Amino acid sequence: MKKLLTLSLVSILSLSFFAGCGKGEISNKIVIGATTSPHAEILEVAKPILKEKGYELEIKEFSDYSQINLTLENKELDANYFQHKPYLDDFNSKNGGHLVSVAAIHYEPLGIYPGKSSSLDDIKDGAKIAVPNDTTNEARALMLLQDQGIITVDESAGLAATKTDITSNPYNVEIVEIDAAQLVRTLQDVDFAVINGNYALQGGLDIEEDALAKEAADSFMAQTYANILAVREGNENREDIKALIEALGSKEVKDFIAEKYQGSVVSLN
Repeated sequence: MKKLLTLSLVSILSLSFFAGCGKGEISNKIVIGATTSPHAEILEVAKPILKEKGYELEIKEFSDYSQINLTLENKELDANYFQHKPYLDDFNSKNGGHLVSVAAIHYEPLGIYPGKSSSLDDIKDGAKIAVPNDTTNEARALMLLQDQGIITVDESAGLAATKTDITSNPYNVEIVEIDAAQLVRTLQDVDFAVINGNYALQGGLDIEEDALAKEAADSFMAQTYANILAVREGNENREDIKALIEALGSKEVKDFIAEKYQGSVVSLN
């Protein structure tokens, strides 16, 4: 009898051990951080596709995108989807981060939106123009203003350009650096604002109808500022991450992007 009890206990312990090991290092749940629109909306379309592959996608939405990379770096997420490569590189450089891009998913044209003034053709002397205050997006905004003939920016500044790198300012415009998430709210206080695609969408702005100028979808900026899927270095070849990339590149997701955003978001897959 004692022998039988001992064997039973060993069997139970063995089953428990192998049950724990069966999960391996990779869980069937993928936890991803994203801003609400369009990223979280796009991920919702990918959810059922991943479910068919045996993965549960948990989407954690952030209103402040400055926290998403830190959360991924701290291993609270498996991946994030909200940023472009220059922003990721800037984060890694400033924070000693170890995040990498694994796929370019879509592009959001940056737009110039009217505030107190309604036309770029008769821009007034001393007009106030709000731009994102993070390094890479400010440079991008300044380049768009340069394309419209409003300012000239020192070429050597590249993707790190700020308002201090403006070399010509014929209209004496005042560049107002503001947190990107607050730009839509500042429109009533400035003449124009250069706004990121996701925040324009969240603020109810339509780039085709409301923007006075926008980046061309086939431009250098479209490739440079493509929105990416990012993970911690070393996780690039995880099977769950590969499945996520496939889902985001699926026909269902591409069709959703084309129909939902009408040019405000452009699929790159």
